Amino acid sequence: MAVACRVQVFARAPVSGKVKTRLIPRLGAEAAARLQMKLTSHAVATAIASELGPVELWCSPDISHPSFAALSQQGVALRDQGGGDLGERMHRALSSAILNGEFAVLIGSDCPCLTPHDLRCAAQALRDGADLAFVPAEDGGYVLIAARSCSHQLFDDIAWGSEHVMAQTRSRLRELGQTWQELPPRWDIDRPEDYDRLLREHPKLLSAPA
Repeated sequence: MAVACRVQVFARAPVSGKVKTRLIPRLGAEAAARLQMKLTSHAVATAIASELGPVELWCSPDISHPSFAALSQQGVALRDQGGGDLGERMHRALSSAILNGEFAVLIGSDCPCLTPHDLRCAAQALRDGADLAFVPAEDGGYVLIAARSCSHQLFDDIAWGSEHVMAQTRSRLRELGQTWQELPPRWDIDRPEDYDRLLREHPKLLSAPA
């Protein structure tokens, strides 16, 4: 019998002035918040379209923002990321599935070029025996992590938000003796030049209702 899979989306509430701060000088605080909401909606749609299993939206700082309630109407379960750094919060989410005997595929909300096929390939890597699978980010992080097992040590002392994240994670995986597979890298949206790329490559996302 195939192991069940749970798809998890990490997202921050689209609060003006609190999200996409590096884009605020270019877009303004309100437009940056609207972009955050569109990216989150797109990530949820990608997760649903993967058809891997139940989809959860892991919310920060909590589940109370109205935009999250709207997404829950699509059958998405809302979960609170809780406290701690990014590594602690990801480990909490992944463990909630793994401890239930399921695979977990976790994505962020900042990578519009991530496809349902990418998620399915990551899940297949786990079915083929890898402990973990990743989609690296072009800027040195990663935009997807899939796990059948994971230790909290994988996430300890990682320079989150830096260009060293994936390299540090590879070193930690080797130390822990875990097996992993990497899929082709993707780009995410943090800087004005990333927004310019979004305009060129995914203009329909920007025209979608927030």
